[in-house]
Amino acid sequence: MDLDNLIAKFSNSTENQSKAIFSTLFIAGNKLQTLFDNRIPKVSLKQFMLLSIIKQSKEQLTFTQLGNLLGCSRQNIKKLADALMKKGFITIQPSPQDARAMCICPTEKVNDFYSNDFSEYQQDLKYLFEIYTDKEIETLFILLSRLYTGIENLEKKGTNKKIKKS
Repeated sequence: MDLDNLIAKFSNSTENQSKAIFSTLFIAGNKLQTLFDNRIPKVSLKQFMLLSIIKQSKEQLTFTQLGNLLGCSRQNIKKLADALMKKGFITIQPSPQDARAMCICPTEKVNDFYSNDFSEYQQDLKYLFEIYTDKEIETLFILLSRLYTGIENLEKKGTNKKIKKS
């Protein structure tokens, strides 16, 4: 089955379109991770995303806060942070607000990376989105932003009812 046939198969109802959107998000995430992991030799895409959030933040963020922002566990952030610390991109320090919590702080190597290496990856992002008009990008941004509300609804449902695994 090719992509055109698959799209046609799932375009006949809102329920099928919802299933296709969910599958597309998963597949697109995997494809982007594979593409960028192969293009960025110094860090993985997940490490890159963590560095991006740390660089953009005006305050030091804890592992838990970073996990919430990236949609993963505190333990996953710790694993990413350990790898980035070994590469010299970050230091790990106690939180100024809570000595029991640990924060991730960027080193000068992060600034060097974004100043010297990042422009190449910005070009890849431009290439990824060049097929869209400005209006389409705006619409996609709004719709993906609304997806977070749907995820929050699902999270709330999950706290009330455990999802049964088979």
